[in-house]
This record gives sequence, structure tokens and C-alpha cells, in this order.
Amino acid sequence: MNQVRHVPVMLQRCLDLLAPALAEPGAVVVDCTLGLGGHSEALLSTFPEARLVALDRDQEALRLSGERLAPFGDRATLVHAVYDELPDVLARLEIPRVQGVLFDLGVSSMQLDEAERGFAYAQDSPLDMRMDQSSGVSAAEVLNTYPPGELVRILRAYGEEKQAKRIVSAVVREREKEPFSHSARLVELIRDALPQAAKRTGGNPAKRTFQALRIEVNGELSVLERAVPAAVASLAVGGRIAVLSYHSLEDRLVKQVFAAGAANTAPPGLPVVPERYQPRLKLLTRGAELPTEEEIEENRRAAPARLRGAQRIREDAL
Repeated sequence: MNQVRHVPVMLQRCLDLLAPALAEPGAVVVDCTLGLGGHSEALLSTFPEARLVALDRDQEALRLSGERLAPFGDRATLVHAVYDELPDVLARLEIPRVQGVLFDLGVSSMQLDEAERGFAYAQDSPLDMRMDQSSGVSAAEVLNTYPPGELVRILRAYGEEKQAKRIVSAVVREREKEPFSHSARLVELIRDALPQAAKRTGGNPAKRTFQALRIEVNGELSVLERAVPAAVASLAVGGRIAVLSYHSLEDRLVKQVFAAGAANTAPPGLPVVPERYQPRLKLLTRGAELPTEEEIEENRRAAPARLRGAQRIREDAL
């Protein structure tokens, strides 16, 4: 496994966003998406007084990043968990509050590059796409067993695929002849199903379908819907959260949670806003920040990234 190729996205900007909260001795920072450990390694190196808790649902990622982070000894605690399990993880470790949280929601380089995981549409591989290969249904099972209406909903909702109906009718026709098992057959089917005009824009025509299947297989949006509010709730006052997302569905969800936390919830017309209605969060980014052109040139996978940051400015009202 060559770790050199793994370039963490918007690394310096993430470190800068979290820095004011992590300088104090004893600060705890959570990397909710450990992957190959690029962000985690930088956090431990940059903030020598901080302790890291890192989560990943992928056993192979935990093994590889465990080797990478071994030099930091007991400053790094690696946990096999999905990121919406953050409250349970912190409770088990007896950590009441944390100073920093980082999410990097992209599929890890390792998952994309290891053909047998089935995430990539550029090479033929088994249609698996599970981030934790020890549980759950594979992409092939979704394609072969879901009712047509449900497949259309998934492609539209998670892939923003306008041609969902065409693709699904082709899938249903083909799966009756022979169940799907590998990605090349699906890619070819999508190419054949799409009208010419739809193939001319936006890169590989299979991209949206593969994204939709991956989100469904891993429950990514429902997990994220629980995880971001839980992460905000785990922050101490003054603590900071940074979230890197890679498609509009994720970014919209993060934006909504941050906006709700930064809003004044008082009924209109109150002369003085009581403490319990005051915002709990301060936004640290104006909208979503994008990677620089230089970074995209160095690392193509940074291109769709969107970064949002927020700071906890007071406790929840009781």
C-alpha cells in the first residue's frame, strides 16, 4: 500500500480553522473520518499538546493508519465506529467534551484505488461499495433486489440523476437475464441507456449512479444527519468543527445544521433576547470555502470539496 499518493484535501485550511481551539494542553480533537490518517497525522504533529480520537468504519483503513500514527503512541486512540456513533465512543472513553471535530466526507483514496472494493467506475470490479465490509448489503444486492421505484428514488435523490427512469428500466431488464455482480457491465448499461446529449456533459456518465449506490449502501446521508448535530453537541464552548463535503447533498445538510445553530431562536418582538434563544454557534466560513486552483492541480480529488467551519459559543439552554 503506497501511502504517498494520499493527499489530504484542504489540509492547511482545516488546521487553521481548528487551531485556536487546539493550542491548550489536554485539548481533544476527533477525526470522524480517519481514512489513511493524513489529516490525523497533521493534527497530531501540528498540535503537540492535543490528544486525538479517530473513527473509521473501514477495518483496513484502521490497520493502515494505525501503522502511520504508531509514532504518536497513546496520544492517538483509533476506534472502529461509524461517525454517528460519536456520542457512544466519547462516553466509553469518558471524554465529556472535545475541543475540535473534523469530518472529511469523501470516499478515501484507498477505497477508490483498491479495485476489489468496487467504488470506482473506471475499472471492472465486484459491485460491493461497503465501507465496512463486515456488515450490510452490497451495491450488487441493491441493484438486483430493490423494487424499480425505490431504485429510481435512490438515483434521483442521491445521484441527482435526471435519467434515473431510463437507467432503472435497463437495470431491471438486464437483472432478469442475469444478476449484476461487476461494475463494467453496469457502466456499459448506463452508457447505452443515456441519450447522446446526457453523455456530453459532466464526466463519466456512470458517476452519478455510482455515487447514489454508494450513499445508499453506506447510509451516508442518514448517518450524516445524526452525526453533525451530535458532533456540535460534543463541543466544549470555544470548540470548533470543520466539515469537508464533496457533493451538494452533504454540503446542504451541513449548512442547515450550522445555520440552525447560529440562528437566534427567540419569538419575534422580544425587547431583550433571553440567553436560551441566543445562537450556540458562530460560523467561521462565509458560505462554503473552495479549494484553490493550485490545490486542484496537485490533487484532482480536491476539486468538488466544500469546507464549512463553526465554533461553539455557548452551552445549550436547559
